[in-house]
Amino acid sequence: MGMTMTQKILAAHTGLEKVVPGQLIEADLDLVLGNDITTPVAVNEFNKTGLDKVFDKSKVAIVPDHFTPNKDIKAAEQCKMVREFACRMEVENYFEIGEMGIEHCLIPEKGLAVPGDLIIGADSHTCTYGALGAFSTGVGSTDMAAGMATGKCWFKVPSALKFVLKGKPQGWVSGKDIILHIIGMIGVDGALYKSMEFMGDGLINLSMDDRFTMANMAIEAGAKNGIFMVDERTIEYVKEHSTKPYKVYEPDEDAVYDKVYEIDLSQIRPTVAFPHLPDNTRTIDEVGDVAIDQVVIGSCTNGRIEDLRVTAKILKGRKVKKGVRVLVFPGTQNIYLQALKEGLVEDIVEAGAVFSTPTCGPCLGGHMGILAKGERAVSTTNRNFVGRMGHVESEVYLASPAVAAASALTGKITDPDKIK
Repeated sequence: MGMTMTQKILAAHTGLEKVVPGQLIEADLDLVLGNDITTPVAVNEFNKTGLDKVFDKSKVAIVPDHFTPNKDIKAAEQCKMVREFACRMEVENYFEIGEMGIEHCLIPEKGLAVPGDLIIGADSHTCTYGALGAFSTGVGSTDMAAGMATGKCWFKVPSALKFVLKGKPQGWVSGKDIILHIIGMIGVDGALYKSMEFMGDGLINLSMDDRFTMANMAIEAGAKNGIFMVDERTIEYVKEHSTKPYKVYEPDEDAVYDKVYEIDLSQIRPTVAFPHLPDNTRTIDEVGDVAIDQVVIGSCTNGRIEDLRVTAKILKGRKVKKGVRVLVFPGTQNIYLQALKEGLVEDIVEAGAVFSTPTCGPCLGGHMGILAKGERAVSTTNRNFVGRMGHVESEVYLASPAVAAASALTGKITDPDKIK
């Protein structure tokens, strides 16, 4: 019985020739990640060890992004604690305001994640780096503390689901639509503690930004991780962003999967997740008449340059509908600068939207766009649970940047093809 991509990476980092699903292992870590919400708890636990340094100051990354720029005194105190810890431990990859970004956009951009890496992060969307052929997964703050102290973490080896992608997406369909389609198909627990492994001829038709979006939302199907086969596009991205050594792991021909899904990308329509779960999906043709109050475009799911290009393409020369608030959040400072150079920021602002500094703020209902009772938002973020972005009686509809931008113009959830 052969191994999957994930199982091969775990075996390599454990020093074993083979691992099997359900096996408990202790693996070496290539990167330990935290943010301004999860790191303070980890710091408290780390301090209990009595250690005066982390296992490797080049393999710890801390990114204040959730409540930054600081939204209140409590957030400021948390960030101060994180800042002082990073300074004391001489953490090389600490990204303060000015060089920061949304962590899961920033880490690949900085070249800190490459194929074959084993990465843990005290944030559930750490699974994003599977787009690069790495094993990356979210953990609790205590696991982050132990990882910073020892450079190791315990895992139960996951079984896997195989997704064979075929064909080419049509029209405005993007990685967001594809992953929403898949989550709608298998459910929010359809991949519970499994590895979602993406491969097939259709990969060539997915950009790296598409893949980051899809890997990012693997957790919304309950997955331990999402991971893509490495191809020329992956290697091109890695060479552009990183000097780290990397290793490509491909699944064995006789690798065992719990289930195999074949996805014809050409048949997928723009897809929207209705409240209050990511698997409550409908195609744009099934949405009906849903009026909205706010549009959020950005986050670790859809705050990359391609997302801003699509947004600007739809908004350019048009005006946001009166009464609709549109908030746009680039994933990193570099993405922000690229959007400025390309004129995207001007097109978006002139249409009547607000362009913000990189932050996770509105996604988790933290700041920069909280919803009031009874309000509805179309959002390119990753979760639409009850109260996720504000009042428990507000509603969040998850969609792609194309659908979100089109909806901003009409004041209701709209097919981008209907914008003339």
